[in-house]
Amino acid sequence: MREGSDSDPSVTADGASPVRVGVLSFHNSKETKAILNAVRALGHEPVWLREENTRSWIEDERLRFDPDVEVVANRLLMTKAAEPLDDLGIATAYAASRAVLNPPEVVVRALHKYGTAARLATAGIPVPDAYIAFSRRTINEGSRLTSEKAVHKSAIGTNGNRMAIVGADDTVAPHIARRRAFLQEFIDTGTERPFDVRAYVVGDRVVGAMKRYAPSDEWRTNVAVGGEVEDFTADLPEEAARLSREAADVLGLDYAGVDLLCRDGTWYVLEVNVTAGFKGLFEATGISPAPSIAALAIERGGGSVDRDRVTSLASVLDDSVPDCKPSIDPEPEESMTIGYTEAVTVSAGRRAVDVVAKSDTGARRTSIDFDVAAETGAGPILKTVRVKSGSQRKRQRRPLVEIDVKIGSRWQTVTASVENRSHMNYPVLLGRDVLDGYHVDVTKREREE
Repeated sequence: MREGSDSDPSVTADGASPVRVGVLSFHNSKETKAILNAVRALGHEPVWLREENTRSWIEDERLRFDPDVEVVANRLLMTKAAEPLDDLGIATAYAASRAVLNPPEVVVRALHKYGTAARLATAGIPVPDAYIAFSRRTINEGSRLTSEKAVHKSAIGTNGNRMAIVGADDTVAPHIARRRAFLQEFIDTGTERPFDVRAYVVGDRVVGAMKRYAPSDEWRTNVAVGGEVEDFTADLPEEAARLSREAADVLGLDYAGVDLLCRDGTWYVLEVNVTAGFKGLFEATGISPAPSIAALAIERGGGSVDRDRVTSLASVLDDSVPDCKPSIDPEPEESMTIGYTEAVTVSAGRRAVDVVAKSDTGARRTSIDFDVAAETGAGPILKTVRVKSGSQRKRQRRPLVEIDVKIGSRWQTVTASVENRSHMNYPVLLGRDVLDGYHVDVTKREREE
């Protein structure tokens, strides 16, 4: 029996014990859900390792985990984490005694885009020319790039945020949004509509590839900025496929999204993305990498899979909420009475704050003030919605973020809208999305209004 586990293992179709595959992910991405569902569909046991349920301890020089797993697929989003080094420490603890796909030391190696390019170039993999310097003077006076145009980009980041094309004589900053930046040669492919290629590598093969076209008024091809996608799996040249596999191998990655461009018959690796999303890839190709990632994890944990089953599952992106998602807190056994105003705790990753909230059974969604969102570190923005507010005639657009709310002794996760509530008495409004299961006593108040 595994350390820290008191459950009795079941049996797979071939008579062997199923592998317990942990997916280490503190967020609710479609990719995480799809991998967990694929593990289940392949006849093994998925475990979602989240902040709500994961713990570890050292006892008598033995490392223990609860829940325990035999292998971990690392899906931590380091570029968006509030405390990335803390998250890396959790992955490091698992890697001390468990097999980890995309282990933490490899993630660190591939996290910094200039550092990644340096390692790839040293290994003989073609990459665009690049230049990095750390002061305003040195980045502008010492550039060794000979191209007329360059891309000014953050050394750590995703979705093409704040990238810009600059000219050879343009003045640039050594930082973008408080992160170090560098210059990368702009590769002009000579096509009327800019595009690049994203190849998704799992293990030693490319499971799918797509072209990403920039929107009409944009040069970036990222799906996050509206890029259109097209299947390129069957047409991916062997040279591009080889470079994709080699790039992942040089960095030690078990799975990754590799971005490429071709100029004058030569392929270049632009970036290697550790936790690349694959919603756009599935949209373009009809291929989900999730079953291949799940199969690799199962095999790394000592189990076996039916390869035909992996192939058939790849035609569906099952991103429904898996049955293994832990609840943030057990459901209350009986209805709890709360007041018209109630002291609550709001948390979103950075810190928890205590505030007085107003209960509103007429509101469908919980909302929080901008200051509460900033103080708790709420984000990233999931999407925006248009809502009608008070006497306002026009609907206003508000961002949605995921937060945790503690009412009494019970924590709940909720998608809340962010708005300016500075002119209101209470910085948090509790909607029906969190009030379900509570009895609201309008005569009970936390304080006099």
